[in-house]
Amino acid sequence: VMNGTLVTEFLILGFSEMPHLQVPLFLSFLCLYTAAISGNLLIMVTISASPALHTPMYFFLVNLAVVDILCTSTILPKLLDSMVGGRTISYGGCMAQLFFFTWSLGAELLLFSAMAYDRFVAICCPLHYSAWMGPRVCAFLAGLVWAISLTNTSVHTSLMLRLPFCSSNVIEHFFCEIPPLLKLSCAPTQLNEAMAFAADMFLAVGNFSVTILSYGFIVASILRIRSAEGKQRAFSTCSAHLIVVTMYYSTVIYTYIRPSSSYSLSKDKVVSVIYTSVAPTLNPLIYTLRNKDVKVALRRLLSCS
Repeated sequence: VMNGTLVTEFLILGFSEMPHLQVPLFLSFLCLYTAAISGNLLIMVTISASPALHTPMYFFLVNLAVVDILCTSTILPKLLDSMVGGRTISYGGCMAQLFFFTWSLGAELLLFSAMAYDRFVAICCPLHYSAWMGPRVCAFLAGLVWAISLTNTSVHTSLMLRLPFCSSNVIEHFFCEIPPLLKLSCAPTQLNEAMAFAADMFLAVGNFSVTILSYGFIVASILRIRSAEGKQRAFSTCSAHLIVVTMYYSTVIYTYIRPSSSYSLSKDKVVSVIYTSVAPTLNPLIYTLRNKDVKVALRRLLSCS
């Protein structure tokens, strides 16, 4: 596993400390992966095939579906493989997993802000919606999301590549993530930790603040609606978004805002499951499948097939 003193292969512990739960965990993660892939693909196909859904909100939802597929496909296949015996991952494979996961993580955090801005304009400034959320603006925002998240992951992966791993090669996690990898380095990691903290403050804390601020204006606007049905519909849409966003941001902030020395094997793995597996599976259900317009488009699509 070592080449001289440098690690060329990592051993992923996964959930090996719970051997009696291996079969239930394997089946659970397999179900989560299947549901995440099928749900997000279904949303992408439904929105693409339905002209009535070619609006900014659903445009961002398609981007979110792509991000969720990227995230789960980066993490869960290797996790499932490790649970049936393939617990090693090459150095290059580990860095690739880190790159694509960090890319999807950053993109998801930024997309939540773009979606909150879209809902803010739609509810608080409806007369300006077509101008402020036109096709060019949407394309620009989506391009910005992917470019910033790509830059972010390139910086973190480059900083990780410069670190030597010469003591242990055992990753106390179920995938290659920044905090557990920093614990294995035999060189100073202050720069990596500072960059992770800065990225977390911008991508997680900053975007969460923007999202909460947007929803503050949205709630104030909803309270001015006289129709009880209108209030209920608006609150239903926004509350679901806010629940997922809060769950996602809080777990990411918890993981990345602390120094690597405080990393906890058992607690942090459970937290990571939420933003790598649970959230990508729930997103299609919460954002679209409980939406009347999507249900109509879905029925029409299935009836045609």
